[in-house]
Amino acid sequence: MTEAQARQRGGNAEDISAERLAEIGIRFEVDGEIATITLDRPDKRNAQTFATWTALAGIGESLPEQVRVVVVKGEGPSFSAGIDLRMFTPEGVPGQGSFSSAARGGDADFEHSIRKAQAGFLWLRRPEIVSIAAVQGHAIGAGFQLALACDLRIVADDVKFCMKEPALGLVPDLTGTKPLVELVGLAKAIDICLTARTVHAEEAMRIGLAEQVVARDDLDRAVRDKAAQLLSTNRDAAVATKRLLQGARGRTLEEQGVAEGLEQAARIKALFGG
Repeated sequence: MTEAQARQRGGNAEDISAERLAEIGIRFEVDGEIATITLDRPDKRNAQTFATWTALAGIGESLPEQVRVVVVKGEGPSFSAGIDLRMFTPEGVPGQGSFSSAARGGDADFEHSIRKAQAGFLWLRRPEIVSIAAVQGHAIGAGFQLALACDLRIVADDVKFCMKEPALGLVPDLTGTKPLVELVGLAKAIDICLTARTVHAEEAMRIGLAEQVVARDDLDRAVRDKAAQLLSTNRDAAVATKRLLQGARGRTLEEQGVAEGLEQAARIKALFGG
């Protein structure tokens, strides 16, 4: 863990106002080593706004030290139907602006806004946690990318993944393109994105988008079971192993062997060094 990450993990749940999160449409709960983030705008199919992404980043910054598993879910029939469509109107979302207002700003300001939004997604891959997306119904655009930001996706049999941005004249910019390509390959990612078609549960499982497909009524139980399995392993070994796995794609076999040796040396010293 870097020094910056260590500082991030030093917060606590009280650092984020539950009332403010409720206004945005998010619930955040911590039960021991498991944190649950619930998108809670079911009447809007959990559509996301700039405030959603800022709140997600804030949760990551103040995540309690003891948390090892983070579950991301959506209230109601949909995980998330993507961007709040008011952002496409001149009026936008009250207090948050719109794409029109963003387009009138400078390039540096717009790039900064995108980086701030992406921060709400990037922390879900930190090695010291494992993130699980519990996905039912629609996971469209930003909703699809939020699911892709997580390490694991457990989905209901009614799931509908769709990368809608190209159909709206946009590109996926919430860090979803890299994990999508890594999961399904370049050709399949092009097919999914440039047709903006829907990927249903059976295909999601077959191409690697989902680790498990369950009946809708069994989704919560399946996520609880997976969290329990993840918590059954040694915490420090789990962090080190995830770090190795995340770095493997960018290393040669020999380089990965060296990385494994360094991590194992640290583990042996911690366990048997006296």
